[in-house]
Amino acid sequence: MHGKKQVFNPYLPSWEYIPDGEPYVFEGRVYVYGSHDRFRGPAYCVNDYVCWSAPVDDLGNWQYEGVIYKKTQDPLNTDGHMCLYAPDVTVGVDGKYYLYYVLDKVPVVSVAVCDTPAGSYEFYGYVHYQDGTLLGKREGDEPQFDPGVLTEGDKVYLYTGFCAIGDRSRSGMIGTVLKEDMLTIEEDPIIMMPSEPYSKGSGYEGHEFFEAPSIRKRDDTYYLIYSSIVMHELCYATSKNPRNGFSYGGVIISNNDMHIDSYKPADKPMYYGGNNHGSIVEIEGEWFIFYHRHTEGINFCRQGCMEQIYFTEDGMIPQVEMTSCGGNHGPLVGMGEYPTYLACNLFCNIEAMYTGEAGFWMDNRFPKITQDGGDGDEEPGYIGNMRDGACAGFKYFDCKGIEKISIRTRGYCKGEFHVKTSWNGPSLGSIPVEFSNIWRKYTANIVIPDGVHALYFEYKGNGGASFASFELE
Repeated sequence: MHGKKQVFNPYLPSWEYIPDGEPYVFEGRVYVYGSHDRFRGPAYCVNDYVCWSAPVDDLGNWQYEGVIYKKTQDPLNTDGHMCLYAPDVTVGVDGKYYLYYVLDKVPVVSVAVCDTPAGSYEFYGYVHYQDGTLLGKREGDEPQFDPGVLTEGDKVYLYTGFCAIGDRSRSGMIGTVLKEDMLTIEEDPIIMMPSEPYSKGSGYEGHEFFEAPSIRKRDDTYYLIYSSIVMHELCYATSKNPRNGFSYGGVIISNNDMHIDSYKPADKPMYYGGNNHGSIVEIEGEWFIFYHRHTEGINFCRQGCMEQIYFTEDGMIPQVEMTSCGGNHGPLVGMGEYPTYLACNLFCNIEAMYTGEAGFWMDNRFPKITQDGGDGDEEPGYIGNMRDGACAGFKYFDCKGIEKISIRTRGYCKGEFHVKTSWNGPSLGSIPVEFSNIWRKYTANIVIPDGVHALYFEYKGNGGASFASFELE
């Protein structure tokens, strides 16, 4: 479209649904491991694990590595009745790559192994105590979920857990230390971070551990990334020791931009949020947060996104906005055609913080990012169901000399799209659209001031428009 150097959100093709992204740099490439949703799937994580990678110096050039592990490879799941939930990968003491995961209906941690980052992983075993009892099965164990792993020296640090609000049977995030065989427990599980019922006085109040632990190290500090009870946010805690002493740090990203007050009120959701899962990674001296967003108006087809993050002098991470250009090292070029699935803001007259709120998909009021065809069909994404008052926002563009804007729409609609540079700003011009069964292009003379701007397209009119792309000239 504009050469390989531009990087978009989502960073993978619009027809790929990989949430729970764990990014790592191996041998000059960024690899992302995640679970694998199905487009319009009936549940989370229905598909097998696949992997994508990109050169560290070309984050817009992702390569499909293929299926790396099938759900039926686990001896507990030979008939495939269970799903592969969020995985993590670590390089073992022996230099091999170890994939840790939990199936959706058992409380134990499974491990697979491969000689290369994205080859064909083979089942290796289950995490267990020295007497052979599986972690999660011993009396007093809490169920295992969402493993995050870090290998240092001859120790493997394993972080797990799932703690719903009010569930007093779940104490918090669990930390366990494994031996260099990657399976046998060397130091028993302890609670690293409290669940909501046990958080009083902990510093985590309001952002208690929910799920999705992920561990990274920067200089001498360990960062535990996790999803809080708020669901839509990824938070972090820090310690100088991987085994204890973690204190709450803050929110890194919210997948509906809650708490951000730089361009809108802090408590106004700008996308339809849901659960969140991801981690941070250093790429060529810069740091990024990988996270996911929800599409199709349901919880079960999520897409990976990334944003550049920054550290303060004392090692804190200020919250960053959702953008359309997170890995691009700056704004997108303010010319040419862009697909609308790059929208980082999407909302309408009826405010909703979460995808799947009561009536969300039943009454067809809300816009959504979707695609034609079925799962695996390489059909480009677009925004469907843009009804009166629906607004799609794209951030950011380096605008120079824009005097004309075209859009492509289809559907039972008659009205106009107003173009703005802020979500509640004045209309800089409008583009009339009419009913069409095919994608049609409409153009209007609209001047965008020079400078770095967000672009918002708000539909005013009858019916519901599907919105495929916009072109800046």
